[in-house]
Amino acid sequence: MTAAARLDPQPWMTAPASRAVFAALAAGGADARFVGGCVRDAWLGRPVKDIDIATHAPPDRVMELLTAAGLRAIPTGIAHGTVTALSGGQPYEITTLRRDVESDGRHARVVFTDDWEEDAARRDLTMNALSCTADGLVYDPLGGLADLAAGRVRFVGDAVRRMTEDVLRLLRFFRFYAHYGRGAPDAEALAACVALAPRLPNLSGERVRGELFRLLTTPDAAATSAAEVWRLMIDHGVMAHLLPSATRTARLARLARLEHDLGIPADPTRRLAAVLDADRAESLRIADRLRLSNPERDRLAALTEPPVALPIHAAASEHQRTALRQALYRVGNAALYHDLVLLAATDAPGPLDLADPRAALAVAEDLPTLRLPIAGRDLLALGVERGPALGALLKRVEAWWIAGDFRADRAACLDQARGMLDA
Repeated sequence: MTAAARLDPQPWMTAPASRAVFAALAAGGADARFVGGCVRDAWLGRPVKDIDIATHAPPDRVMELLTAAGLRAIPTGIAHGTVTALSGGQPYEITTLRRDVESDGRHARVVFTDDWEEDAARRDLTMNALSCTADGLVYDPLGGLADLAAGRVRFVGDAVRRMTEDVLRLLRFFRFYAHYGRGAPDAEALAACVALAPRLPNLSGERVRGELFRLLTTPDAAATSAAEVWRLMIDHGVMAHLLPSATRTARLARLARLEHDLGIPADPTRRLAAVLDADRAESLRIADRLRLSNPERDRLAALTEPPVALPIHAAASEHQRTALRQALYRVGNAALYHDLVLLAATDAPGPLDLADPRAALAVAEDLPTLRLPIAGRDLLALGVERGPALGALLKRVEAWWIAGDFRADRAACLDQARGMLDA
């Protein structure tokens, strides 16, 4: 195979930790290259997150070579050919070249090979089949560089076959289209997605969650927005097999613009809540389907059926700030209040004045001061007996304190309690 191009030296390529891994493999005669996402994103000038390496050496041999070089070797997926090397505190996933011999639609049975083109042919997308030597020679057996340049997300070989091997690739297609695609989606791939969408319910919730959350947090710099791709999935019947109630794409788009304008990072749970047309019960079912953590589940439920209404309009006015402080107090959680403000601003009719959500978000800074200055023990000291009467009196004082915009201090609250007792 002849190199197709050369990648300029990258910091992650020339770092001592990377060189140490390549040197360890080369010491035993193992050919190795960077593969997949790190090559793809470096070629586009995007930040590189994970560094993956492929080699023709079998995993047991990789373990031996790393250990001999004084690097820690972890058999993270040795049955499938994957070893993780720790070098300079950085993990490097090293996988032996493979070819698939059997698949059940979720997992493939593989055999090891020393053929780089065979390994490339088993990958999902052409842009993910790139490989690069330590000195920057890029190998492109399947036209991935041309597809990257054109913003074309294309499967390796037959799209139906690729997705039949692992149905998760259907969701990966839409996710990669959001991150890298431009123009109309590949017709063959889209037709295959439509045909195989009924198999999506067979995927585990964790895998679905991972892909959908990555799609929802598509960067603002991407050519195609998360909302546009989500709408594409709805229009082609894909989302009907996955999240049929996730139809509010205009709301998702408006939230994404608001986050961008305010400089707020995209959050997948908040964006999922924005696109759902669901009540609390339905959101809990979705959380269970996607295997969300308990905090994520509770947050999604609260965002789809908010516990309070937030008056966003003219939030800088003293009257509205009072109402917002009262809402903040009832929510009792600055992060949840923050999410509720963004969704309320997204739902506001007409053009949005960014001064309103900014002012509403600033109210969250008041939360540490919104604590009732007295407690049950203070009422006991006034002679109130334990029981329902104590709780009822405390709530009456609290309501008075809230109505006064939380201004009353401890002494004033105690005076109010005494007055209520004497009344």
